[in-house]
Formats: sequence, structure tokens, C-alpha cells
Amino acid sequence: MALGKHFLSESAPKLDQEKLDYIVRHALIEDIGRGDITTQLTIPKDKTITAHILLKEKAVICGMDVAKHVFNAIDSSIIFKPLVKDGKEIKPIKAIARVSGKATSILSSERVALNLLSLLSGIATKTREYVEHIEPYKAKITDTRKTLPGLRDLQKYAVRVGGGHNHRMGLDEMILIKDNHIKIIEGYEKLPSVPKGYKIEVEAQNLDEFKHALYFKPDVIMLDNMSLEDIKEAVKIRNNTEFKSHHPPTMLEASGGVDFKSVRKIASIGIDIISIGELTHSVEGVDMSLEVI
Repeated sequence: MALGKHFLSESAPKLDQEKLDYIVRHALIEDIGRGDITTQLTIPKDKTITAHILLKEKAVICGMDVAKHVFNAIDSSIIFKPLVKDGKEIKPIKAIARVSGKATSILSSERVALNLLSLLSGIATKTREYVEHIEPYKAKITDTRKTLPGLRDLQKYAVRVGGGHNHRMGLDEMILIKDNHIKIIEGYEKLPSVPKGYKIEVEAQNLDEFKHALYFKPDVIMLDNMSLEDIKEAVKIRNNTEFKSHHPPTMLEASGGVDFKSVRKIASIGIDIISIGELTHSVEGVDMSLEVI
């Protein structure tokens, strides 16, 4: 894997099929257990149906391939036809997909498919709101590692579909030296040399720490929970002649406590990256349902 290849990537990463298989398989095991006893008791095995997945609120759709994968994991003969593409903003009370096949298979896989489709569409919708809110400023909206355990690849895919960018996918992708690292080694001056090929980011919680970090010429400095005034000053210092000559220049990331009310003011300062945990750690799913027609 190219080190840091996902960091601010301009192209939406495709879903890793092996990881998707794993997620879907375990989600189905969790939901179905020893069997869908209600469906087995009430629905004839040879009964076939067609159903629509209906959207009940305005949303950016994300997860069509994921939903298809869920249905086909239960029964490969199920025909799943998306009626919209990922990334499309759709109005409510609209069919976004058609599902045809054995009734028992569709009913047994319905909830997992809807759960994932709802969650990913919620993330894409929230991300799109943030991205559009800071236009026309240059700042890029990114996610964080505050994802639901086991669902990181899917959640970060949804951020990309919403127009945002991915930060590092995991601890193995790039170096991010945070406050606890600095405390343990007792100071910035004891930072080790960086192995060739790695991107490096350093966290700063105040302007003194920021000035120390800047002299190391990292790829990114994270301004963690800093005031608007201090962020402005950090941008001003980074933009002066001395530091502007860095090639490439150090990017600045605002992180911590960012919400919809503050993000536009932060973007207007000239910051490069704004990372927002809310995109993935507490987003609400989109309301949708499967209705037999």
C-alpha cells in the first residue's frame, strides 16, 4: 500500500470487496442467527415478490452496491436494480431501488441492507451539507478515525460520496504525532527523524507548540481545539515568506470542536483542512423502508 494514499485523495476509493464480504457476512449472522423463524413460518418457499426501497426524507444516496451485496449474499438469484446512483441528492417519497426474487430471501436480508444503506446515506448527506456550507473557500472537509468499529471502510467511502475527503484510514498509513506522544518523549525537540516515504502530521494545541512544530516542516500541522484568533495567527505565520518557501508548504488542519455553526468562519481564515468527527461517529441514518408492490 502506498503510504498515505488515501489522505486527501482526489478520487473516491472503491469499496474493498473482501472487506465488504466480511462486513456483510457478520451483519447477516448477527441479524438472522439460527434463522428467520417468522418468515419461515408464514411465507411459502416458492413465493416471489417485487419490492421498492422508498426514501422518506431528502438525502444524498450512498450504498447501492452495499445493499445489492447484502441481498445477493443471502440469495444470488435476487435481482437488485438501483434507480439512482450513489452521490445523487433525492427528494423524499421516491423509490430508489427495486428488488425482485424469493420473498423469504428478500425479507431475511431486508433489515441489514436498509441499515447499511440508511447509515451510509446519512453520512453522505451530512458531509454534503458541510462541503456546500464552506463554499467557495479552499478548505477540504475530512473525516477522522472516529468511526463505528468494523465499518470504517464503508463510512469513509460515504464521506467521499458526499464530497468530503478521507484523512488517514488507519494507524499504519501515515505518522500523526499527537499530544500524548509529545508528553511521553518530553518535548518536540526529541521527535525522531521520519522514515522516507511517510507523510507526517504534528498536533499543536497552542501557538507556542505550533511554532515548534512548524520548524520541523511536517506535511500537516493539526491545530487542535485552538481559538479562531489563534488559528488566524497560525495561518498568518505559515503564510509569511520564510515558511512559504517550504516545498511543499505545510498544510494546516483545524480539528476539535468544529460544528456547522463554526465551520464556515474557520474555512474563511485560509485553513487547508477541517476534520470533523461528527461525520461518522454520531450521524443519524436516513429514513427509508422496503415496501412490497
